[in-house]
Amino acid sequence: MLIVITGAAGLVGTLVRPLLRRPGRVVRLTDIAPIESLGAGEEFRQASVTDLEAMTAAFTGADLVIHLGGHSAERPWEQILETNIQGGYVVLEAAHRAGVRRVLLGSSLHATGYVAARDAAATPVLQPRPDTYYGVGKVALEALGSVYADRHGMTVVSARICTVGETIGTGGRTLSTWVSPGDLARLMETVAELDQPGHHLIWAVSDNTRSWFSLEAGKAIGFHPLDDAENHVGPDTDVREDPAALLAGVFVDDTHPLGGTW
Repeated sequence: MLIVITGAAGLVGTLVRPLLRRPGRVVRLTDIAPIESLGAGEEFRQASVTDLEAMTAAFTGADLVIHLGGHSAERPWEQILETNIQGGYVVLEAAHRAGVRRVLLGSSLHATGYVAARDAAATPVLQPRPDTYYGVGKVALEALGSVYADRHGMTVVSARICTVGETIGTGGRTLSTWVSPGDLARLMETVAELDQPGHHLIWAVSDNTRSWFSLEAGKAIGFHPLDDAENHVGPDTDVREDPAALLAGVFVDDTHPLGGTW
């Protein structure tokens, strides 16, 4: 099996790479940043997600493309448009040209950042309410995934990734939004074997006791997260809950302007 990861030098790629290694499997890493230390079964190709020719070549022979590339926080509109939105198109078009049948798109909870936490679990799939240009880019990515799934019979999963980390840090809202590297890897393994053409929109979040999200859409495709932020609570953990808070968190406070670089 060949799995290709775009944006593999970023946080999510770095955390999941060791968990995806298997005998007989090749994990091909792509990023504009160099990756010098490769593990068993890993390959690296330095390329931008905006380069259609390079992406098509990198995806050739792949069983699964995992798209994590692009800016990971807010940027001016022009940068989001070029890298996150145009890059999303390039990745899906390259996957189609290369004959890839399964694509996992790294979306974000910021596609729905203006939803109140207390309302998030009311439906398995929330309508978009992006909090930033970054969030708009994720909504566009989900829409592109839907088009390519329907037009070309591909299996495309748009996963709204929540708060990624090996631990929950100081706690707070992370007790509700945490997703462990192990659960992200479980999601990737699920999509690698998924035989349900179409577009599937799910939450990439762990099975947290205080979760704000419905896991039903993920379970419908076979994704069953196992980890729980509650298991990391310690004497210094902030366990205060604010269900009236927005999913966006600090992305909409006064120190995070729309179209800024942060």
